Amino acid sequence: MRKFLVVLDDTRECLNAMRFAAMRAAHTGGGVEILSVIPPDEFNHWIGVGEMMRAEARERIEAHFNVFAKWMRDRQGIDPELVIREGEPVDEILAQVREDPEIGVLVLGAGTGKGGPGPLVTALTKSAGTLPVPMTIVPGEMSKEQLEQIT
Repeated sequence: MRKFLVVLDDTRECLNAMRFAAMRAAHTGGGVEILSVIPPDEFNHWIGVGEMMRAEARERIEAHFNVFAKWMRDRQGIDPELVIREGEPVDEILAQVREDPEIGVLVLGAGTGKGGPGPLVTALTKSAGTLPVPMTIVPGEMSKEQLEQIT
């Protein structure tokens, strides 16, 4: 089954990327894999403190995932998978795409602020020519209705 890989992070534009991935998967008979990356700089503390912070980060990710997963199951009939990796976000996204042969499309949300589309979109578009799958960038300002029309 072809899966849409979407990145779960703390950005607003992540919501539209999740919606798009779920709707496209529902309309094309695909699946959704949600990837969340815990950056290494969050654990530069003593071992005990770092382990506790790692556990808290995983709990926070799982709580966010459960909200998106419930919506995907209830509204789109999609049961997403969660993958949590630790490392540099761009490196881990690229590794996940290369390691999972079922991933058919990488879906990212683009920010709308003065800072541009966001660090992931900026970095990954530089690698777009060497990605083994297409990348879809979903504008953060798109409405639910617009997303429904294009999926």
